[in-house]
Amino acid sequence: MEHFAPAVQLGLTATPRRKDNVDTYDYFGEPVYEYSLHTGIEDGFLTPFRVREYTTRMDKYIYTGDDEVLIGEVEEGREYTEADFNRKLVIQAREKYRVELFLQAVDQRQKALVFCATQAHAALILDLINQLSDSLHADYCQRVTADDGARGEKALKEFQDDERTLPTILTTSQKLSTGVDASEVRHVVLLRPVNSMVEFKQIIGRGTRLHDGKEYFTIHDYVEAYQHFQDPEWDGPPQDQTTSRPYVAPEDRRVEEVADEGLNELALCPDCDNHPCVCERPRREITEIRLSPHKVVQIDSMVRTMFYDSSGRVISAEAFLHQLFGDLSELLKDEDELRRLWSRPETRRKLLQTLEEAGYSDAQLEDLRRLVQAENSDLFDVLRYVAYSKKVLPRLERATRARAYLSDYDANQQEFLNFVLDQYVKAGYEELDDSRLGALLVLKYHSVPDAKRVLGNPATIRQAFIELQGGLYRESA
Repeated sequence: MEHFAPAVQLGLTATPRRKDNVDTYDYFGEPVYEYSLHTGIEDGFLTPFRVREYTTRMDKYIYTGDDEVLIGEVEEGREYTEADFNRKLVIQAREKYRVELFLQAVDQRQKALVFCATQAHAALILDLINQLSDSLHADYCQRVTADDGARGEKALKEFQDDERTLPTILTTSQKLSTGVDASEVRHVVLLRPVNSMVEFKQIIGRGTRLHDGKEYFTIHDYVEAYQHFQDPEWDGPPQDQTTSRPYVAPEDRRVEEVADEGLNELALCPDCDNHPCVCERPRREITEIRLSPHKVVQIDSMVRTMFYDSSGRVISAEAFLHQLFGDLSELLKDEDELRRLWSRPETRRKLLQTLEEAGYSDAQLEDLRRLVQAENSDLFDVLRYVAYSKKVLPRLERATRARAYLSDYDANQQEFLNFVLDQYVKAGYEELDDSRLGALLVLKYHSVPDAKRVLGNPATIRQAFIELQGGLYRESA
């Protein structure tokens, strides 16, 4: 660098400060400008995200005599917590249930990265995903860790190739938290605690790459990592790791505990899974438990969706609803205005655009519909429910009411408008956009000229299409 000393030198980095890159910061000094994740999302250079938080009855465990100890010894009366699972204690039924929850929640064709506690845990999760997924391909899920060597590198390269669909899911422990550029990643799954803010940012970064059709990615949080979002360091200057906690000699720590200091998983001993190698020391015993049948049945869960608001904070669903209520009150004078705007395609589009500019993306509004258990209802009814506490009507009920207003049309027009209502019930309000009219005519009559022969001139068809929506969203008597 000194060779170029007369020139102006500009240092750019996307890596937070840590021990293995501290020389960069020493050379260039403190950053003069920082570009946050939130700003990158807001400017359209990074993909926004949502958070799904999972809690189960097996997030903590105390041994009881009806469970079977398969391997090792269990400490009776001890409460095992997330930090113990899959390092000191393995309960396969617990891991299976978590995998089932994940697979049920996602489109299984979308790519995902799963972060596990250890390499052995990553192997277990790989087996469970391949057993429980809908895919019949043996390569659907693969593991990429130090033990996997060239095979793992090959799997990673294929995963990063947007033209390939397999492997679809990768499991890992530490290796993929940095240096993975896979733009199609739609899901980041956390099955192990992430104690370092630096590592947390790096893991979240695996999903932020832009890709066509990727409106957002989802963080599936089984370990309460969402608490990092409340930390001031989350979207601000990175914390200097050298002062983040008391120093402990590396030889006394497992690699998972020092990964944020720049140690790469490739340094793990393939036999003892530690860095540095501790093969000469007595290896810590891992206990494996088989739950009693009634406990397996009793494992239950709660899934909570967290939202990313317009200011860059991750907030709860309750806070999101409260915020939306306030914003709708400012955007709309009353329910009649909402109805008027929603009843015509052009004003509906403008309202949705206004909501998006206020921080409510299509994906978030779709999550909102699920949140209030209104998957079969119109978004209009969801907004009406949030803003004015009105009953949410199913789309089928709305369509049934609208059919009562079709008597003024001739038989052919009634047939087409009933067809439009059927499509609305199946797919939602998007079918009512005027940009969809041509496609609906072709779907019903095979071509636009054939539709014109049956229904009359285009202006008449369009007028009926628009008027139908007025009846669809009309206030019931």
